[in-house]
Amino acid sequence: MSKSAGQYLDAAGVQNALNRVLRPLVRLAIKCGVTFPAFVDLLRQLYVNVAEHEFALPDKQQTDSRVSLLTGVHRKEVSRLRGAGAPVRVVPDAVSRTSAIVARWLADPQFVDAKGVPLPLARTSEAGEPSFAGLVESVTRDLRPRAVLDDWLDRKLVEIDGKDRIVLMEGAMVPRGDGEVRLYYFARNLGDHAAASVDNVLADAPPFLERAVHYDGLSEELARSLEAYSREIAVETLLRLNKYANQAIQSDPGGTSRWNWGVYILTSDGTSLVAEEKPENKGAGGETA
Repeated sequence: MSKSAGQYLDAAGVQNALNRVLRPLVRLAIKCGVTFPAFVDLLRQLYVNVAEHEFALPDKQQTDSRVSLLTGVHRKEVSRLRGAGAPVRVVPDAVSRTSAIVARWLADPQFVDAKGVPLPLARTSEAGEPSFAGLVESVTRDLRPRAVLDDWLDRKLVEIDGKDRIVLMEGAMVPRGDGEVRLYYFARNLGDHAAASVDNVLADAPPFLERAVHYDGLSEELARSLEAYSREIAVETLLRLNKYANQAIQSDPGGTSRWNWGVYILTSDGTSLVAEEKPENKGAGGETA
């Protein structure tokens, strides 16, 4: 019987990979006051939860003994921790309402110019021309446009120009300031990337696209230049995909599926990396899976 891709992975190799993956998360935990005992408690709960919900045998009830065998967590602890259910994803109100309205402003032809740049909008319009009130009401009738405007002005997502028009700021596309919003996108984006990566490692035929272009041994000047150029391309692609998706959902009947496309860019000084990651040759990387 042939082995699946996951069966070729040994625990030691996975542990070495997790050492690198978890390092920035541990840095975040320490920086934000999440202690080692608290982190261990979280991992214990996650081990039990994942084993309970994702490793049950077909047509058999998952038992405390099996969860204990899979996780190494004592059976008494398993019994105490089981039954909590899978973690619930809660979308902060500020995320759900803001992202939907901004997405429409960036994608709908009546709210952008010929180049796809978001138009400055009048507060209201009686002549049928695009307005901020019309934008908000095209997404939801549950929010007063004035309340949204006041909130966005306070959060510096928009500003008022000399003609008393509302102008979308670049920061509206980047979560900042609000810790709840930042952590929501941190968990969603990093969690989805990790889920796709794990599925690709465990599957015989990787189901998800995951690629990176990387070059080591560069001057700081070239690294910064590549960062600026890649940012420009990434934003262009995000805007194109948002426009396509925003128009497509207008005729979509809806369902339970979701889609997430993301991008990250990193430049780093090699001297700050752990020893085995330090670059040795210029241009040592390319497009990889």
